[in-house]
Amino acid sequence: MNVIIRPIEENDAESLWQMMSALDVETKYMMYEPNERTKNIDRLISAIKEAATGNNLFLAAEADHEIVGYISAQKGILRRVKHSAYIVVGIRASYQRQGIGSSFFKQLDKWANDKGVTRLELTVMCINDAAKNLYEKNGFVVEGIKKNSMVVVGTYVDEYYMAKLL
Repeated sequence: MNVIIRPIEENDAESLWQMMSALDVETKYMMYEPNERTKNIDRLISAIKEAATGNNLFLAAEADHEIVGYISAQKGILRRVKHSAYIVVGIRASYQRQGIGSSFFKQLDKWANDKGVTRLELTVMCINDAAKNLYEKNGFVVEGIKKNSMVVVGTYVDEYYMAKLL
């Protein structure tokens, strides 16, 4: 399988939304529940345009002309947090454990270095061992636990707050 990691482009907005919606159905580890995500292509295009300016990062993993994963990094805007970026990663289940996540994080580190970002941060559900292991493998450490952070299928779930200092 040949997977290409590349910047997301404006004409990817519809297929990106479709992939995100599919992720919502196949995993309980993302923020949205199935069918909760509002189809707002204009908002996605706006995020893609913002990344194209270089301030933020927005990459796609593409296999067979289909988006199968993404990573976004949103840089802090205010002076006190300009050195940090918040990360969101999603990879379709059938494409996990194939090196896509590690490829994303290599590109993220290059981008952060180029942009003067010295702190990368994210949250992950404590029950999501696979993602936590990926993040740790790529230099992230647990800084704390957000107790009862979400309700998933009627049950409170804690999240790890993780960060990587560059």
